[in-house]
Amino acid sequence: MLLSTVGLIIGFVVLIISADYFVKGASSLARNIGISPLIIGLTIIGLGTSAPEMLVAGMASWNGNTGLAVGNAIGSNIANIGLVLGMSAIVAPIFIQSSLLRREFPLLLLFSSVSFLLLIDGQLSSLDGMLLLTGLFLFLAWLIKTAHQSRQLKIDPLDSEFNAEIPIDIKTSQAAFFCISGLIGLILSSKLLVWAAINIATYFGVSDLIIGLTIVALGTSLPELAASITSILKKEPDLALGNIIGSNIFNLLAVLCLPGLIHPGPITADVVSRDMPFMLFITFLLFFLSFGFGKEANIGRGKGVILVFLFTAYLGKLYIDTTGFSFNILS
Repeated sequence: MLLSTVGLIIGFVVLIISADYFVKGASSLARNIGISPLIIGLTIIGLGTSAPEMLVAGMASWNGNTGLAVGNAIGSNIANIGLVLGMSAIVAPIFIQSSLLRREFPLLLLFSSVSFLLLIDGQLSSLDGMLLLTGLFLFLAWLIKTAHQSRQLKIDPLDSEFNAEIPIDIKTSQAAFFCISGLIGLILSSKLLVWAAINIATYFGVSDLIIGLTIVALGTSLPELAASITSILKKEPDLALGNIIGSNIFNLLAVLCLPGLIHPGPITADVVSRDMPFMLFITFLLFFLSFGFGKEANIGRGKGVILVFLFTAYLGKLYIDTTGFSFNILS
């Protein structure tokens, strides 16, 4: 158990560092060959921030632990909204100025709803995986087209925010080294992380779904938490919210597709009856909390507290379901 715990911690640390190196290298490479910062930020960085979830889900699916992979995708989305965005809003209110984000929000709601409908039969099939993967390619094509249009019109604040974030002083050879070493680190650390998580789940007698929804989802959401709070402190609110929306879409399309493509089969009933409905609920709630409906669109501190409370309540529900804990209020 001690060895598994140490492996889990090392796996998370190396995973986070490797993801940072991978994103830095890939974004610098793209910038060096002339791709615009807005397109880099929305596509390469967006996929890069979901790289930990993708590698963990891929490794878990390859080992036959579909519950861990599915739990990681869904749990990360819940953690990104409830914990990451909630904590970021508590640090400082998030004002939404980007027109791109307003267009991405409905897409997040659409992809969340479609993912739920694909899983409602209790199966994650190869066809489901292919549909999600197709959605990923369509979304990336839409992102590139929309980002190109916004950049030409010079109307989107995300452009300047991404421009300030992407390194400009990294040589192509150095960027390639960062990219390759980051990818190797992601592969090795995700393999270690999955091994440790499965051992811990076995030791405590809980399902790999629960481990995926909690420990693994929280760990793989740490880069988003750090990036979002940093963006808020730098007065880049659109970047903070964009990281979350983009990451959640990629988690549904690029992460959830992997169990279907690699190890299709039945999923735990709790995914359909508890986890996916809560993910849908908190996603739709974020949509309504974010838009001012006539006023300035923002996520203030009070709304941040609500999101963190709901995330905590969800963890409490998982604990009760896992331990069978109950109490009689009349006793």
